[in-house]
Amino acid sequence: MKAHILCLSIGAVGAVISGAFGGWDAALITLIIFMAADYVTGLIVAGVFHASPKTETGALESRAGLKGLLRKGGMLLVVLIACRLDLTLGAHFIRDAVVIALVSNEALSIIENLGLMGVPIPAPVSDALEVLKSKSKNTDR
Repeated sequence: MKAHILCLSIGAVGAVISGAFGGWDAALITLIIFMAADYVTGLIVAGVFHASPKTETGALESRAGLKGLLRKGGMLLVVLIACRLDLTLGAHFIRDAVVIALVSNEALSIIENLGLMGVPIPAPVSDALEVLKSKSKNTDR
């Protein structure tokens, strides 16, 4: 019985949070996946390869990790603000434009991290990132 109440509570909280962000759609899922991948690849670059440009030694540093998590929290706050602006203005594009811009930024960071690890980046991935970059520039105006 207690497990059912716990699951129900977690589900209710999740529904409220996803609703505040405009729904649990493909765009938000993609952003969350890219944010996690960026954080993990950043940890690998610093922890295994000692090649992080964010620390003096290139190694893991708790302050740099905390800053990264705080930035990601700030990014989610920007998505929340954009969603509320959409609702306030009766628009349906501000949140999506913000998410596209943030996804492209995260993708670039992931690719940079992979490059620091020595991973070759296939041309189709590079081309897709260029398309995302151009969409992001169009939405920044």
